Amino acid sequence: MYTNEEHELIRSSVRDFAEREIKPRARELDDKAEFSDELTRMMGEMGLFGMTIPPEYGGQGLDTLSYIIAVEEVARVDASQAATLAAHNSLGVGPLFHYGTEEQKQKYLTQLCTGKALWSFGLTEPDAGSDSRGSKTRAVKDGDDWVINGSKIFITNGSAPISIGCTVQTVTKTYENGNREFTNFLVERNTPGFKATPLHGKMMWRASDTAELFFEDCRVPDSSRLGKIGQGSKIMLRTLDSGRLSIAAMGLGLAQGAFEMALQYAKERKQFGKPIIKFQVNAFKLADMATKIELARALLYKTCWLKDQDRPFAKEAAMSKLYCSEIAREVADEAVQMHGGYGLIKDYAIERFYRDQRILQIGEGTSEIQRLVIARYISQ
Repeated sequence: MYTNEEHELIRSSVRDFAEREIKPRARELDDKAEFSDELTRMMGEMGLFGMTIPPEYGGQGLDTLSYIIAVEEVARVDASQAATLAAHNSLGVGPLFHYGTEEQKQKYLTQLCTGKALWSFGLTEPDAGSDSRGSKTRAVKDGDDWVINGSKIFITNGSAPISIGCTVQTVTKTYENGNREFTNFLVERNTPGFKATPLHGKMMWRASDTAELFFEDCRVPDSSRLGKIGQGSKIMLRTLDSGRLSIAAMGLGLAQGAFEMALQYAKERKQFGKPIIKFQVNAFKLADMATKIELARALLYKTCWLKDQDRPFAKEAAMSKLYCSEIAREVADEAVQMHGGYGLIKDYAIERFYRDQRILQIGEGTSEIQRLVIARYISQ
């Protein structure tokens, strides 16, 4: 209902690319916990960065659904590469396009739509996760500049070799009643006082870049401010509304990939003299997986349609993120169960999918936070 011929052409092209270029390297990159500049550049050459950005800034000028289908198809093969793609487009490029000045757009977007440079989104802190307004990173005005001190953690694309900067939420004023004013700044990678350190030992998304960021008397000009003073939290939360669609797409794609693995294995694996798909218990599991995936896809695509029609979509975005990430968990778990002991070893990709799905119920707003958001909308 929501897709057209162009959407399906994008699906076919991205699926072919993911199968041909990403899939053969996914296990090795995961084993080495190695970010791939080459695959990122190739995704850029495919036009997968800045898909919804107008051509005058180097983008493709496509609709939201086109971009979501691309993320879905990459996630069907490898969540790490999908994470690089999703975080850069929704959290990296998105705020710059929607809230940046013309000068900022011309300076950054033309680089960031190529796959040769990445930008990150500095919101989460050691003591500020679900409570995004609990940020402690501060920016103090000093003449025509701002001086930033603090840290951020779990920042995707924050320390990759081709990362060139980050949008950082800071506290710029604390009022007598305890309320605080938040303002965002664009901090370039080579700014003195700014340090990005890769996080190692991850269970999931091992081939994507995740960083901890440190700001020590990091001085930036007022021209690097993104949006008006005091609009920082509003910009970040609105960005997350769109970002939830990307995580939902990752959950949908991962579930699709896990289902296909389980289906193929059930057709090939024989027990008691026949393929295990012939046993009703397994056939019913696969039927449930297929049904849940179709429901998730319908909800996510509807939400993309609402966004592209300039209609309210925040409630549906939270629903999509919640449902798709939970379905990814359920499908991946059942797919491992169907593989039996083989699903627990790295020779089978389902082991990686099972690990990669776990962050989807946490990143860009936990499942609990999504339920809170949904509850607020339906109780109005």
